[in-house]
Amino acid sequence: MAEIKVRETGAEGNSYGFDVEIVDRGSSTRHRVRVGVADYESLTGGLITPRELVEKSFEFLLEREPKESILSSFDLSVIEKYFRDYPRLIKDYF
Repeated sequence: MAEIKVRETGAEGNSYGFDVEIVDRGSSTRHRVRVGVADYESLTGGLITPRELVEKSFEFLLEREPKESILSSFDLSVIEKYFRDYPRLIKDYF
């Protein structure tokens, strides 16, 4: 199983920022992720932190694609464009 390291880079406007590193099988990838406050509230209802949402979202992604296929920089809302069931299924991760 891949190790997912999430580091908060701070809030900017109406979003939270994170740097994510995925380490698996001797290699790693790095990703910069933004999470809109409205998206965070809609997806979690405040049940988990924004940092936890990012970590769980990467678990979701890694079950569906290799780490090298994940965009290097993206807004979390983009996941739904590739995986329409993301908003419904992410709740199963927390």
